[in-house]
Amino acid sequence: MAKSIFGSLDNLSFHDIEADAELIPLMTSEDEEELQNEALPQSLPILPLRNTVLFPGVVIPITAGRDKSIQLIKEANTGDKVIGVVAQKEDAVENPTAKDIHNLGTVARILRVLKMPDGNTTVIIQGKKRFKINEILTEEPYLKATIAEVPETTIDTKSKEFQAVIDSIKELALQIIQENPNIPSEASFAIKNIQSPSFLVNFVSSNLNLPVAEKQEILELESLHERALICLKHMNNEYQKLALKNDIQNRVRTDLDQQQREYYLHQQLKTIQEELGGVSYEEELDELRERAKKMQWDTATAQHFDKEIGRLQRMNPQVSEYSIQRNYLDLLLDLPWNVFSQDRFDLKKAQRILDRDHYGLEEVKKRIIEYLAVLKLRNDMKSPILCLYGPPGVGKTSLGKSIAEALGRSYVRISLGGMRDEAEIRGHRKTYIGAQPGRIIQSLKKAKTANPVFVLDEIDKLSNGVQGDPAAALLEVLDPEQNHAFYDNYLELGFDLSKVMFVATANSLAPIHPALRDRMEIIDVNGYTQEEKVAIAQRHLLPKQLTEHGLEKEHLKLKTPTLKALIQNYTRESGVRGLEKQVAKTVRYAAKSIAMEEAYLQDPTPADLTTILGPQKVFHDLYENNQTAGVVTGLAWTSVGGDILFIESALAPGKGGLTITGNLGKVMKESATIALEYLKANADRLKIKGFAFSQYDIHIHVPEGATPKDGPSAGITMLTSLFSLITQNRVKKNLAMTGEITLRGRVLPVGGIKEKILAAKRANIKEIILCHKNKKDIDAIEPHYLKGLQFHYVETMEEVLQWAVTDQKVKHPKKLIPTD
Repeated sequence: MAKSIFGSLDNLSFHDIEADAELIPLMTSEDEEELQNEALPQSLPILPLRNTVLFPGVVIPITAGRDKSIQLIKEANTGDKVIGVVAQKEDAVENPTAKDIHNLGTVARILRVLKMPDGNTTVIIQGKKRFKINEILTEEPYLKATIAEVPETTIDTKSKEFQAVIDSIKELALQIIQENPNIPSEASFAIKNIQSPSFLVNFVSSNLNLPVAEKQEILELESLHERALICLKHMNNEYQKLALKNDIQNRVRTDLDQQQREYYLHQQLKTIQEELGGVSYEEELDELRERAKKMQWDTATAQHFDKEIGRLQRMNPQVSEYSIQRNYLDLLLDLPWNVFSQDRFDLKKAQRILDRDHYGLEEVKKRIIEYLAVLKLRNDMKSPILCLYGPPGVGKTSLGKSIAEALGRSYVRISLGGMRDEAEIRGHRKTYIGAQPGRIIQSLKKAKTANPVFVLDEIDKLSNGVQGDPAAALLEVLDPEQNHAFYDNYLELGFDLSKVMFVATANSLAPIHPALRDRMEIIDVNGYTQEEKVAIAQRHLLPKQLTEHGLEKEHLKLKTPTLKALIQNYTRESGVRGLEKQVAKTVRYAAKSIAMEEAYLQDPTPADLTTILGPQKVFHDLYENNQTAGVVTGLAWTSVGGDILFIESALAPGKGGLTITGNLGKVMKESATIALEYLKANADRLKIKGFAFSQYDIHIHVPEGATPKDGPSAGITMLTSLFSLITQNRVKKNLAMTGEITLRGRVLPVGGIKEKILAAKRANIKEIILCHKNKKDIDAIEPHYLKGLQFHYVETMEEVLQWAVTDQKVKHPKKLIPTD
């Protein structure tokens, strides 16, 4: 029988009655008669259960975990407290619909709802009558259906055969309770006190250790006599298994006692032999000393080893500390003390390796080659600590691998994402059970050299907890002035990390501890342009996917126009991970067609991508027109590259208020306020003195309100939008802009220029207004990316308005009230 009558909506288990259960709910004949006479409603909310079946009359507590289930219980508890309970066909379905649940279930009444300390909701329900679902009315916010009662088939409960079956069930249940040590003896009193035959069958069936499908079959049987027979059959099986299990345990216990006796005798024999000089561990200690002679460690480390091996020699080999000390000495001997690989400073070969593995990223590769050149000229120089910073999927981690190959060094990598324990870096002290060195020392043991290229992946995702701050522990690791004697708590010695070339990777610099960021050379790894992504797909991604899917080059060809359409319409990212997934999906399409001997598109065109990859998934904004006052195109940087955004503003009669919408951050809202106050303060010089600011409310909106936006770069865009709105003049056609503004009328530089320029080209922008200090960013971009674009560099906000706003009125200009 079962071990617990407690369950969960998400993971119900009624396999055992707990020993600490205070009571087992029972039902009298009067209660049963009252339930049978109670009428059912026409419709009920339906509560799906995962791993159990509720039987009429049975009271069970369950824990609600799904949001729909919690809402159903709350609403039913405030109403008539009556719900329909059905079992799911597959417990893995997280959000079951009508096809995922059985058609027959049990009407239940909510007896009590409890809020547990862990935040879950526990509800105690009692089964009433069986019902079947006629029609599902709705699936939101939870299942609701019309129902019909399933009547019980009338039988003669006083017949001798039926009474014999009921007595057998009761007797077998008592035997199972007696044999099973996990079931409390109080359960036998409950079985003896059950007078109703139907409740006895339902109660025992509910607590049987059966799959949901078999319990559901019992519930769906119309005849109580049939249900009793099936229940008795399953109880017999369970009793036989329980008896066999107890028999096996008794035999194992006897065998174990015999083994313990033999072990004790062997230990006594071993002690006698050692007293006679027959067994010694000197041979093992001599092996450790021979290995130590070949180590290239300094005097202090050699003395420490001699001290520790002397301690091992004095230990009894049978105590647990002996294996701990032996493992510690093995670590000392396995670490690469003063073992260095020979660097290959062939910079031309290094350049070829970087070019082979990574397309584009010219500035990044240039910086890496510069560092390698310095290492070549100053061979004794401590290795630099680089931090490759950029969006996901641009090749930061694989750059570290290429650096290791170019230098001829070992390559090791540890992922720091989610690490919250300082001991992961510094190791545990040997006094703790299960102590081990930190990840740094473990990785060096694996590398077998003391100067590998060591990639610290996702350094921006370190977190701290009650076990300490691993970011603070990394300060010693990444400080060239300290890491020549890095102290690991387990090793208890200083280890030289000064020759290790650390390469950290990060997606964002903001979460990195300032002191940690100060110790690293930041190399900005920008996202790829569309042209670079096309080249990467043709050179690397497509050949890789064809090989992994067992295809040849001629089986699928993706030409440049097709790849451009794939990149633009199915990916939105700075890297190429999403692009690789789409290329893999295209290759799978070809692989499936070849395997099934079907015709397929071997050289798909951009129009064919809809057939292969489905409808277009990504839509980019395009420049619209300049016929509406107050609508200006801005340029924005996002984590997946550049994009354009539209700043819209409108006037309405009012009292001079300013409303800002579009899910904007604090900095962006401040830019709008600065722009408006600048226009008010300089209305005379800007020839808008006649505008009555106090008689109009101004509304500024940035579309796509569901997307959070922030930053100062939309300052000049908001200024231009307000000026166009006030003057009702058109903004110059095919123009976009980005720049921060100040109250004094200055325009300040912003970042992300390369990504913004690419977004402008994609949106058919022809002219761009930038701060004059951003000219250096434009000069750093390759000329072919700037083809077709004209740049206007400004210093003041007046220059912005001169370039951006024309003298031509917009279509249908408003007649504005002049100032008094």
